[in-house]
Amino acid sequence: MVYGLTHHAGVRLAEVGFLFLVFGGVWLASGQFLFAGHGRGRSVVSGVAFAVGGVLLIIATHWGHFG
Repeated sequence: MVYGLTHHAGVRLAEVGFLFLVFGGVWLASGQFLFAGHGRGRSVVSGVAFAVGGVLLIIATHWGHFG
């Protein structure tokens, strides 16, 4: 089975992927500055955001004709 995305859908998917990467970076940085004591939880959330963003960018690049 062959999957394909339109160029517009690939660009939109890449934008969402980059948004997840920005969210992960901000969340990780805020965990360093805010001394709330939830360092491990913030690291897990930011790690998942980085992973989801990376997967979305891979999908957008491979099947969405982005890049």
